[in-house]
Amino acid sequence: MKISRSVLLLCLTLGFAFAKEPTPQPVTVIRAGTLIDGKSDTPRRDQVIIVRGNRIESVSDAASTKIPSGATVIDLSHETVLPGLIDSHTHIFLQGEDPAKGGYDVNILKYPLAFRAARATVAARRALEQGFTTLRDVETEGAGYGDVGIKQAIEGGYVPGPRMFVATRAISTTGGYNLEDYAPELDMPKGAQLIDGPVEARKAAREQLSHGADWIKVYMTHRSWVGKNGELVSQPTLTVEELKAIVDETHGWGRKVACHAYSGIGLQRALDGGCDSIEHGLEITDAQIAQMVRQGTWYCPTLSPYYIDWAPADTPVGQRDRKRAAVHGPSFQKALKAGVKIVYGTDMGGIPWTEPMAQEFSRMVDFGMSPMDAIKSATSRAAVMLDMEGQIGVVAPGAFADIIAMDGDPLRDIKVLGTVPFVMKDGKVFKNEVR
Repeated sequence: MKISRSVLLLCLTLGFAFAKEPTPQPVTVIRAGTLIDGKSDTPRRDQVIIVRGNRIESVSDAASTKIPSGATVIDLSHETVLPGLIDSHTHIFLQGEDPAKGGYDVNILKYPLAFRAARATVAARRALEQGFTTLRDVETEGAGYGDVGIKQAIEGGYVPGPRMFVATRAISTTGGYNLEDYAPELDMPKGAQLIDGPVEARKAAREQLSHGADWIKVYMTHRSWVGKNGELVSQPTLTVEELKAIVDETHGWGRKVACHAYSGIGLQRALDGGCDSIEHGLEITDAQIAQMVRQGTWYCPTLSPYYIDWAPADTPVGQRDRKRAAVHGPSFQKALKAGVKIVYGTDMGGIPWTEPMAQEFSRMVDFGMSPMDAIKSATSRAAVMLDMEGQIGVVAPGAFADIIAMDGDPLRDIKVLGTVPFVMKDGKVFKNEVR
């Protein structure tokens, strides 16, 4: 059957006639009294931020900006405005478990995944309420691929929460992760995926990547204790060959590897194996710091968890807790001085989600980081590590409209970041308590 040219033209004409015009994107205008844009070294005064849809269209001086007709105007002219914050080390499937209530093990042995997922949803919301619009969540601690599900629920608009970069199950070795100290004839579930040998290591990375991992998390050390000469000792886990297989596979997928490493042999293996970030890094030698600078390795120190909940001083665990804190601060200071790339991470979940996430800022500043650099570690620098430079962590044209505001000046008092009355994520106002 042939269709005549005239009939075809008529059909095309009718199609164009009935085609709907695209729905215009909403425009929001934010008047910012002071803007710390996440990248510049100095703040700017009296700025106007124009948001179209979920992106920032322009940032300009208030005196020279014409407000678009019909725009929604948000007056933050008495506030300090920043990009949404980025926490690069969290665990939404942990709740800082109380040892008196079963500690870590009860999560896996008692609580169903649906219960843990519900708590994780609350944790994600709490992060957003505090101005953290992006999380790198570094493993589910026995909850499998639950973080992928939470991420999908947030992206689908079913629950509120930050942008999520997830690491799913994490990888360690036999003898390298909980659950432990049960009868040897019992086959206990583990909080991470355990492998032995490069073949199993590569396969585990492939499994996790294929099921939605944005990052691969590897445990390069497990237990730590105080040695006979008073030094911090950390049990190494993966070999360099095992880690190289994981890194090679992960990089082939265009993704990155985060390595939990406290100190010693395991930390050295992490660097020699080509990891992209060192998590915690309690004790780092001068040579290791130089290697991190040379290789461009990121450092996520998570200072705060190591200064709370110490066991009694006359116990081995209490001695270990105090030794960890004693070496961690100097390592951070050496890394800072040497120019290691440092990002903000709290290890929330390792500590209760009821604790303030902004406490890490004070720790970093107390150890010598400037307030502006501390802010950048949780904004533009973290965005670079996440391969999202210019997309998040900045208030700039083209970036996602993730914007927060607060009273006071965090450059004068970093603790101001602990109270965030305004939160916009992806162009939508999640919280506005500005008076």
